[in-house]
Amino acid sequence: MTRTSKLRQTPQWQALQAHYEAIEETQLRELFVTDATRAARLSAEALGIFLDYSKNRLTGETLELLLALAESAGLSAKIKAMFAGEKINTTEGRAVLHTALRAPKGASILADGKNVVPEVHAVLDKMAEFCERVRSGAWLGHTGKAIRNVVNIGIGGSDLGPYMATEALRFYSARHLTFRFVSNVDATDFAEATHGLAPEETLFIVCSKTFTTLETLGNARTARDFLLAKLHDPEAVKKHFVAVSTNAEEVAKFGIDTANMFGFWDWVGGRYSYDSAIGLSLMLAIGADAFGEMLSGFHAMDEHFRTTPPAQNLPILLGLIGVWYNDFFGAQTYAVLPYDQYLARFSAYLQQLDMESNGKRVTLEGDAVDYETGPILWGQPGTNGQHAFYQLIHQGTKLIPCDFIGFSQTLNPIGTHHDLLMANFFAQTEALAFGKTEAEVAKEGVKPELVPHKTFPGNRPTNTLLCERLTPSMLGKLVALYEHKVFVQGVIWNINSFDQWGVELGKVLAKRIASELESSAEPELTHDASTNNLIRRYRGARKG
Repeated sequence: MTRTSKLRQTPQWQALQAHYEAIEETQLRELFVTDATRAARLSAEALGIFLDYSKNRLTGETLELLLALAESAGLSAKIKAMFAGEKINTTEGRAVLHTALRAPKGASILADGKNVVPEVHAVLDKMAEFCERVRSGAWLGHTGKAIRNVVNIGIGGSDLGPYMATEALRFYSARHLTFRFVSNVDATDFAEATHGLAPEETLFIVCSKTFTTLETLGNARTARDFLLAKLHDPEAVKKHFVAVSTNAEEVAKFGIDTANMFGFWDWVGGRYSYDSAIGLSLMLAIGADAFGEMLSGFHAMDEHFRTTPPAQNLPILLGLIGVWYNDFFGAQTYAVLPYDQYLARFSAYLQQLDMESNGKRVTLEGDAVDYETGPILWGQPGTNGQHAFYQLIHQGTKLIPCDFIGFSQTLNPIGTHHDLLMANFFAQTEALAFGKTEAEVAKEGVKPELVPHKTFPGNRPTNTLLCERLTPSMLGKLVALYEHKVFVQGVIWNINSFDQWGVELGKVLAKRIASELESSAEPELTHDASTNNLIRRYRGARKG
């Protein structure tokens, strides 16, 4: 029988609760009017990222209390433990060393007493050599034609990360190559991803650590059929498939040459892995040098997180502000709103990073939590979202804290587009914070009956991250920033941010049901009445 967590009974939590009750009705208008230094004080800058968190419903005292909560949770010690390679993923008995994936040559990061950095760079060097051959046209397909199309087959972190990053860094991509991504077991995903591609000019990257992932292997087999339907010779697989895996036996059984297998390690969680060999498709797109620049950006943020005092530490600040809204204001969701079209998939990527990491209901000790843990994350790029869901954020009944991400320099300087984009960027955080009162609306001559409809309550919190330019390095910094922010919150909530047992039950049941759907004879069904009925209806209807 699980016990209840004691976090809410700690003096630090109690102090924050009392403070919240004292300031919960405080208006941002009032805070800015009474403190001319607020914007300067409640901001931090590092590595080309300027964080303005002054438009949050907090004060200097709030920040002090949140920092005290972090200290009482042992955050500094937990950070050291992670970077030292201690097995902080306790339910799986693993170290958490995604930081080793971007450590420079010559660094020493130990896992079970062994320096893993040389292994990491050996894989990176192998990736670089392979990518250069494909990008230059030296790697030829089975018929002697160069590769023109790359299709990444994976799911979860093996898809979301490389897909997001390849889109984010498209400006730097080799434009003579086409990149597609397949993750969904729905045949439509594969059909559309390969539509119009010539098999003899296509390279498939199969990303599966165990090479047994149901969805990934299903799509990989379909890809092999796609190839052989045109080329017929099974030997063609060796020229058109490579694997990112650790299971050489299954890779060879599939027909892939194990010389073209790129490995990674059990101390790399899937949602933290696209800067490993999982990012092979990305390196093919942008080249090894730009990939290295991205890794340097990751490492720079790692070092900032590891060494910077908490009050100026960007991931710690974002993490604590998130705890403030999630656990004291009761905000159920938060939005990440990048004002750059290249980051169209950034929020989708962060959904897995955050919600798979911190969507937990028990503590490290197995005790039931009696406080909110991971929030629901969502978002779209600006300005599209302004014409979709911003209405609810501005005038709805729900409190939705937002992170706005913008860039001072555009990669595509066309006319006044970027100034207009950034005008919207700045305007939205101002409108959300300060709104428009009934008196201000009435003063504009609005009809009395319309005044309530045109009033904006304001007091809606935002963080603004103003970055210099979207480069490979900056993308690495932003991703690492959110990785460490998630870790900070997991430490505060005393949960394991690095396992994901919640995805297992559905997988087990799906395998069982798949055999029942594929059976030619009517199977004996032993599920609940609803599931049994749905399976029978599907089996009957699919024939039509």
